[in-house]
Amino acid sequence: MRKLITGESEHLQQTKRSGDWLDLEQLAQVEISSEDADHPIESALIQNNASGWRANEPGKQTIRLVFDNPQNITRIQLLFEESGHERTQEFVLRWSPDDRDNQREIVRQQYNFSPAANTRELEDYTVNLDGVLILEMDITPDISGGNARASLARLRLA
Repeated sequence: MRKLITGESEHLQQTKRSGDWLDLEQLAQVEISSEDADHPIESALIQNNASGWRANEPGKQTIRLVFDNPQNITRIQLLFEESGHERTQEFVLRWSPDDRDNQREIVRQQYNFSPAANTRELEDYTVNLDGVLILEMDITPDISGGNARASLARLRLA
């Protein structure tokens, strides 16, 4: 039985639940449209790695996980951080049960980063996705078209 003690800190709750996360390094291949050598995608996908992923160039970027075998996914957690530039970011998360063009949108969201006020966005979704072969995320780091680079501090799946 899984339980959640609501009086505990969010960090402690997250630590207790972290054993449920899928080992993406073993279960999937990742395709990315761009990567900064100092911030590789593994930094966002592997637990206990703090640096996160960052694109090597500005503009819209895609992260695509292709699983070796279909997965049942019940939770998706995304963490975005930006302390340097004020901007409005949008991301779209999709999944597919096969390698054909059968993508189904999970969520599309925009939010504002402001170094003076909001530098962190944590999204935690409860989902019921059966037979996921592909999970894809498009990130538009600045919807106004600025020179911001897409980044992702963390992606966890359960």
